[in-house]
Amino acid sequence: MADKSFLTDIKILRERARQHIEQGAITAGYRGDRDTVVDLLNEALATEIVCVLRYKRHYYTATGINAQSVAAEFLQHATEEQVHADQIAQRIVQLGGKPNFSPEGLAMRSHSEYHDGDDLLEMIREDLIAERIAIDSYGEMISYLGNDDPTTRRMLESILAMEEEHADDLSSLLAEMGG
Repeated sequence: MADKSFLTDIKILRERARQHIEQGAITAGYRGDRDTVVDLLNEALATEIVCVLRYKRHYYTATGINAQSVAAEFLQHATEEQVHADQIAQRIVQLGGKPNFSPEGLAMRSHSEYHDGDDLLEMIREDLIAERIAIDSYGEMISYLGNDDPTTRRMLESILAMEEEHADDLSSLLAEMGG
Protein backbone atom coordinates (compact mmCIF):
# COMPACT_ATOMS: atom_id res chain seq x y z
CA MET A 1 0.00 0.00 0.00
CA ALA A 2 1.37 3.40 -0.99
CA ASP A 3 2.17 5.94 1.69
CA LYS A 4 -0.62 8.48 1.41
CA SER A 5 -0.42 11.58 3.57
CA PHE A 6 -3.65 12.78 5.11
CA LEU A 7 -2.82 16.47 4.98
CA THR A 8 -0.78 18.69 2.76
CA ASP A 9 2.56 19.59 4.25
CA ILE A 10 1.93 21.99 7.15
CA LYS A 11 4.32 24.57 5.73
CA ILE A 12 2.41 24.60 2.43
CA LEU A 13 -0.94 24.87 4.28
CA ARG A 14 0.36 27.87 6.20
CA GLU A 15 1.66 29.55 3.04
CA ARG A 16 -1.64 29.03 1.19
CA ALA A 17 -3.62 30.38 4.15
CA ARG A 18 -1.72 33.66 3.87
CA GLN A 19 -2.61 34.07 0.21
CA HIS A 20 -5.83 35.84 -0.76
CA ILE A 21 -6.92 36.40 2.84
CA GLU A 22 -9.49 38.90 1.58
CA GLN A 23 -11.52 35.85 0.46
CA GLY A 24 -12.21 34.86 4.07
CA ALA A 25 -13.31 31.26 4.40
CA ILE A 26 -12.90 30.53 0.69
CA THR A 27 -9.51 28.92 0.26
CA ALA A 28 -7.69 27.37 -2.67
CA GLY A 29 -9.37 24.09 -1.70
CA TYR A 30 -12.83 25.39 -2.60
CA ARG A 31 -13.86 23.55 -5.77
CA GLY A 32 -17.30 25.00 -6.43
CA ASP A 33 -18.18 27.54 -9.08
CA ARG A 34 -18.86 30.39 -6.66
CA ASP A 35 -20.86 32.51 -9.11
CA THR A 36 -23.16 29.61 -9.93
CA VAL A 37 -23.51 28.59 -6.28
CA VAL A 38 -24.35 32.18 -5.26
CA ASP A 39 -26.93 32.37 -8.07
CA LEU A 40 -28.51 29.09 -6.92
CA LEU A 41 -28.53 30.27 -3.33
CA ASN A 42 -30.17 33.56 -4.29
CA GLU A 43 -32.92 31.56 -6.00
CA ALA A 44 -33.26 29.47 -2.84
CA LEU A 45 -33.35 32.68 -0.78
CA ALA A 46 -36.18 34.04 -2.94
CA THR A 47 -38.01 30.73 -2.58
CA GLU A 48 -37.75 30.85 1.20
CA ILE A 49 -38.91 34.49 1.34
CA VAL A 50 -41.94 33.69 -0.82
CA CYS A 51 -42.70 30.74 1.46
CA VAL A 52 -42.48 32.94 4.56
CA LEU A 53 -44.88 35.44 2.97
CA ARG A 54 -47.33 32.75 1.88
CA TYR A 55 -47.31 31.01 5.28
CA LYS A 56 -47.78 34.35 7.07
CA ARG A 57 -50.73 35.20 4.81
CA HIS A 58 -52.25 31.81 5.51
CA TYR A 59 -51.63 32.19 9.25
CA TYR A 60 -53.49 35.49 9.40
CA THR A 61 -56.36 34.54 7.10
CA ALA A 62 -57.09 30.95 8.17
CA THR A 63 -60.75 30.52 9.10
CA GLY A 64 -63.00 27.60 9.89
CA ILE A 65 -63.41 24.87 12.45
CA ASN A 66 -59.78 23.69 12.25
CA ALA A 67 -58.31 27.15 11.71
CA GLN A 68 -56.62 27.59 15.07
CA SER A 69 -54.51 24.42 14.94
CA VAL A 70 -53.74 24.77 11.23
CA ALA A 71 -52.81 28.45 11.65
CA ALA A 72 -50.38 27.47 14.40
CA GLU A 73 -48.74 25.05 11.94
CA PHE A 74 -48.56 27.81 9.31
CA LEU A 75 -46.85 30.13 11.80
CA GLN A 76 -44.34 27.47 12.83
CA HIS A 77 -43.49 26.79 9.18
CA ALA A 78 -43.14 30.53 8.46
CA THR A 79 -40.69 30.85 11.34
CA GLU A 80 -38.65 27.87 10.14
CA GLU A 81 -38.62 29.15 6.55
CA GLN A 82 -37.28 32.48 7.85
CA VAL A 83 -34.45 30.61 9.58
CA HIS A 84 -33.67 28.93 6.24
CA ALA A 85 -33.62 32.31 4.49
CA ASP A 86 -31.22 33.66 7.11
CA GLN A 87 -28.91 30.63 6.78
CA ILE A 88 -28.87 30.96 3.00
CA ALA A 89 -28.17 34.70 3.13
CA GLN A 90 -25.30 34.10 5.55
CA ARG A 91 -23.78 31.46 3.25
CA ILE A 92 -24.06 33.76 0.24
CA VAL A 93 -22.03 36.36 2.14
CA GLN A 94 -19.47 33.72 3.20
CA LEU A 95 -19.03 32.89 -0.48
CA GLY A 96 -18.34 36.53 -1.28
CA GLY A 97 -21.75 37.15 -2.83
CA LYS A 98 -24.59 39.49 -2.05
CA PRO A 99 -27.95 38.14 -0.89
CA ASN A 100 -30.72 39.46 -3.10
CA PHE A 101 -33.55 40.65 -0.86
CA SER A 102 -34.99 42.97 -3.47
CA PRO A 103 -38.77 42.65 -3.76
CA GLU A 104 -38.41 43.46 -7.45
CA GLY A 105 -38.44 40.15 -9.31
CA LEU A 106 -38.81 38.12 -6.10
CA ALA A 107 -41.57 35.92 -7.53
CA MET A 108 -39.53 35.33 -10.70
CA ARG A 109 -36.43 34.26 -8.73
CA SER A 110 -38.43 31.95 -6.48
CA HIS A 111 -38.91 28.32 -7.44
CA SER A 112 -42.26 28.20 -5.65
CA GLU A 113 -45.28 30.34 -6.35
CA TYR A 114 -47.30 32.59 -4.10
CA HIS A 115 -50.99 31.68 -3.84
CA ASP A 116 -53.35 33.22 -1.30
CA GLY A 117 -55.73 30.27 -1.07
CA ASP A 118 -59.45 30.85 -0.76
CA ASP A 119 -60.07 28.40 2.08
CA LEU A 120 -58.14 26.31 4.58
CA LEU A 121 -57.88 23.22 2.37
CA GLU A 122 -56.62 25.25 -0.58
CA MET A 123 -54.06 26.97 1.64
CA ILE A 124 -52.75 23.62 2.87
CA ARG A 125 -52.63 22.23 -0.69
CA GLU A 126 -50.75 25.28 -2.01
CA ASP A 127 -48.26 25.09 0.87
CA LEU A 128 -47.77 21.37 0.24
CA ILE A 129 -47.15 22.01 -3.47
CA ALA A 130 -44.58 24.67 -2.55
CA GLU A 131 -42.85 22.28 -0.15
CA ARG A 132 -42.71 19.59 -2.84
CA ILE A 133 -41.14 22.11 -5.23
CA ALA A 134 -38.58 23.04 -2.56
CA ILE A 135 -37.79 19.37 -1.94
CA ASP A 136 -37.03 18.76 -5.61
CA SER A 137 -35.10 22.05 -5.96
CA TYR A 138 -32.91 21.40 -2.94
CA GLY A 139 -32.33 17.81 -4.05
CA GLU A 140 -31.07 19.03 -7.42
CA MET A 141 -28.85 21.67 -5.82
CA ILE A 142 -27.36 19.09 -3.47
CA SER A 143 -26.63 16.77 -6.41
CA TYR A 144 -25.06 19.65 -8.34
CA LEU A 145 -22.76 20.57 -5.44
CA GLY A 146 -21.58 17.03 -4.79
CA ASN A 147 -18.28 17.32 -2.94
CA ASP A 148 -17.33 20.66 -4.50
CA ASP A 149 -18.87 22.68 -1.64
CA PRO A 150 -19.52 20.45 1.38
CA THR A 151 -20.52 23.34 3.66
CA THR A 152 -23.28 24.56 1.34
CA ARG A 153 -24.32 20.97 0.63
CA ARG A 154 -24.71 20.21 4.36
CA MET A 155 -26.70 23.40 4.91
CA LEU A 156 -29.03 22.50 2.02
CA GLU A 157 -29.36 18.91 3.27
CA SER A 158 -30.47 20.26 6.64
CA ILE A 159 -32.98 22.60 4.99
CA LEU A 160 -34.19 19.75 2.76
CA ALA A 161 -34.88 17.58 5.82
CA MET A 162 -37.03 20.37 7.29
CA GLU A 163 -38.89 20.86 4.00
CA GLU A 164 -39.66 17.13 3.95
CA GLU A 165 -40.97 17.41 7.50
CA HIS A 166 -43.16 20.36 6.45
CA ALA A 167 -44.54 18.35 3.53
CA ASP A 168 -45.31 15.45 5.84
CA ASP A 169 -47.07 17.79 8.30
CA LEU A 170 -49.18 19.32 5.54
CA SER A 171 -50.00 15.94 4.02
CA SER A 172 -51.19 14.75 7.44
CA LEU A 173 -53.34 17.88 7.84
CA LEU A 174 -54.94 17.25 4.45
CA ALA A 175 -55.69 13.65 5.35
CA GLU A 176 -57.18 14.66 8.73
CA MET A 177 -59.42 17.22 7.04
CA GLY A 178 -60.51 14.86 4.27
CA GLY A 179 -58.78 16.90 1.61
